[in-house]
Amino acid sequence: MKKYKIQDAPFVVPTTDGKVIEEHFGNATDGNSQLSIAHMIAPAGWSEPFQTPAFDEYTYIIKGKKQFIIEDETVVLEAGQSIKIEKNTRVQYSNPFTIACEYIAICTPAFSMNLVNREE
Repeated sequence: MKKYKIQDAPFVVPTTDGKVIEEHFGNATDGNSQLSIAHMIAPAGWSEPFQTPAFDEYTYIIKGKKQFIIEDETVVLEAGQSIKIEKNTRVQYSNPFTIACEYIAICTPAFSMNLVNREE
């Protein structure tokens, strides 16, 4: 039995806002509820509602820029930078810039819609 898994068929999460989400490991791909790793592309002008996730989220920016409103502070990350946002922190993710933002997101425990606590 192999002690490794190469992921070459990530789960592509259906979206309606133009964002590309490819989960490589996590609930949707291999049933791992402890950790999720996703490759994402947020198009220019993209944003999502505020949320208060019940997971820690690490983000590493590959290309472009991404804006985070964390509690009441606005933070912008650029390619080569990363951030950890602790669970139970109110945050909004967006790309108000003119080019797409490509990044990796890692959540512990794994991302799940019933843990993200998005605001309406």
